[in-house]
Amino acid sequence: MDEVKDLEGLIMPWLETHIPQFSALAYTAAVLLLIIIISAVIHFVLHRVVLKWVEGRARGSRRVWRQAFFERKLFNRLALTLQGIIIHIQAGLWLDGDAVSLPVTQTAAHLWILLYGLLSLFALLDALQDIFHQQPAMRNFPFRGIFQSVKLIASIFIGLLIISALIGKSPLILLSGLGAMTAVLMLVFKDPILGLVAGIQLSANDMLSVGDWLEMSKYGADGAVIDIGLTTVKVQNWDNTITTIPTYALISDSFKNWRGMSESGGRRIKRSLLIDSSSVHFLDEEDIRRLRCAKLLAPYLEQKVQEVSRYNSEQQLDLSSLVNGRRLTNLGTFRVYLDTFLKSHPHIHQQMTLMVRQLEPTPNGIPMEIYAFTNTTSWVKYEGIQGDIFDHVFAVLQEFGLRAHQSPTGYDMRSLGPSSSVDAAQESIRRVG
Repeated sequence: MDEVKDLEGLIMPWLETHIPQFSALAYTAAVLLLIIIISAVIHFVLHRVVLKWVEGRARGSRRVWRQAFFERKLFNRLALTLQGIIIHIQAGLWLDGDAVSLPVTQTAAHLWILLYGLLSLFALLDALQDIFHQQPAMRNFPFRGIFQSVKLIASIFIGLLIISALIGKSPLILLSGLGAMTAVLMLVFKDPILGLVAGIQLSANDMLSVGDWLEMSKYGADGAVIDIGLTTVKVQNWDNTITTIPTYALISDSFKNWRGMSESGGRRIKRSLLIDSSSVHFLDEEDIRRLRCAKLLAPYLEQKVQEVSRYNSEQQLDLSSLVNGRRLTNLGTFRVYLDTFLKSHPHIHQQMTLMVRQLEPTPNGIPMEIYAFTNTTSWVKYEGIQGDIFDHVFAVLQEFGLRAHQSPTGYDMRSLGPSSSVDAAQESIRRVG
């Protein structure tokens, strides 16, 4: 107040002498003009000198946090917040307490401070998100959803302060009145509240991170998670479309996260080929001789033939009947060949489960299933490895005297020919007759 009196003592006598009827109004206008001039000078110094120097240091620095703070305009917003504080202080120092312009100026400065203080907080959170995104250990943590929650809470709090400043009442009065509006607020902010709770659970339980492969058929999502927000999770599908899923749906519904597969270093192959059951038979001497030429089968056949021969000789069985004694089958030998082939394959993960198994026969044939893991999780490479394996499998079936089951096609029907059809019809008539 001493400063106000000093300023009034310098200006008021001169104004009362020259314009006595407008001296109070002229004094207020002069003080406001002085505040504007000082604010303009401070603005020039902060934005044209200080921030220019900070910008040069930030652009020339290799530190991520400096660049992030500047790119998010944190320093600009802090400077504007500081300017509002200075205006508020100047108004309290130089304007008369009885003047109408004092509460108007201070209220405007107060709102300015609250607004740019909130924007500064937003810039700080955005900069921290950029900084954390550069850290490999924190890149997959859903900071965006957490920071959005903080922004929402801060916006509500600042909104209450702004309203209290405009009506001239304490914020506690507004807070006490919010109890009656709880039901309305719960309805309005239902999705953000559910998303906040879901985001905390996803983070605490490490259920989902940015970059994970998410599969959720209910929402048509099958791809990589690119963003985890407060209310939505964005998934970029493999066809480059974007699927948006409510965050709380990841808690209420089930989904498949393929992260475990990616981190294991192997991707599963689980596919069957159907063998025509009519092509299954015992191996004769000629079959065994031919198959011994296969490098992968030679040790097995050598050991197995000796074992079978020893057993049959010890039992003194009549081998003229196929039901007597032990014999090798083409299907069993083929299964051993596939198992040996996979164990020697350079792109099959040998430390993970690997087996070839025969499943229960079906009307479409005998399923022979390959269960193994590739030593890569890349989708393109995985499909190439799996395709190469089954190309080889189908090509070597004939060497074992086996056939893949295939339903008759139109070509099969036409290949019978007219004569075949007539013969079949005559045979049917003969049997009926």
